[in-house]
Amino acid sequence: MSGILLVPTGSCEQHGPHLPFDTDTRIATAVATAGGELVAPALAYGSSGEHEEFDGTVSIGHEALRTMLIEFGRSACRWADKVVFVNAHGGNVPALVSAIRLLRYEHRETAWFACAPPEGDAHAGHTETSLMLAIAPETVDMAKAAPGNTTPLEDLMPALRSGKLREISPNGVLGDPTGATPEHGHELLNTLVSGLRTAIERWQPDSHGRLR
Repeated sequence: MSGILLVPTGSCEQHGPHLPFDTDTRIATAVATAGGELVAPALAYGSSGEHEEFDGTVSIGHEALRTMLIEFGRSACRWADKVVFVNAHGGNVPALVSAIRLLRYEHRETAWFACAPPEGDAHAGHTETSLMLAIAPETVDMAKAAPGNTTPLEDLMPALRSGKLREISPNGVLGDPTGATPEHGHELLNTLVSGLRTAIERWQPDSHGRLR
């Protein structure tokens, strides 16, 4: 067997009171499934330490995730021409960058793609809620949707790196999900799938191993 293997990479973590714990995994799976012909079962647990103050979150941490990505890539590259981790959780990025750097040093054709629409909000807000309304509407409870902290993500990063998400957003939301629609979700999904396909065709990983 050969070809380009797409690997959905997500998390198990709180997404506010209105979205399921596997939101990131579902989004990554939807993008990968629509973006390629050879799709692996999702890596459904990630590095989610900033969410661990919220019940339901299960984080395997940076080092364990990095090891899993490396060993997955080494094994899959024995038969796949290329491997792309299709990632929908920002907390996984450091592990992805480190793992892909090693795998590429070992001459294994690997890269990662970010399921991050342009101008999207950070977590459980309008972007992810719209995507989930398009992908799995039965899992979304809009009656419980409420705004969280809408401060730009770059201003919140110091607190997030310190694991203080609950302090800056008691309901776990970074953004405002209340205006989310399935129509917008389909638009976002199409944008991500198109971006993935274009990035694979171009195949120019940047210095962090990311396809753009």
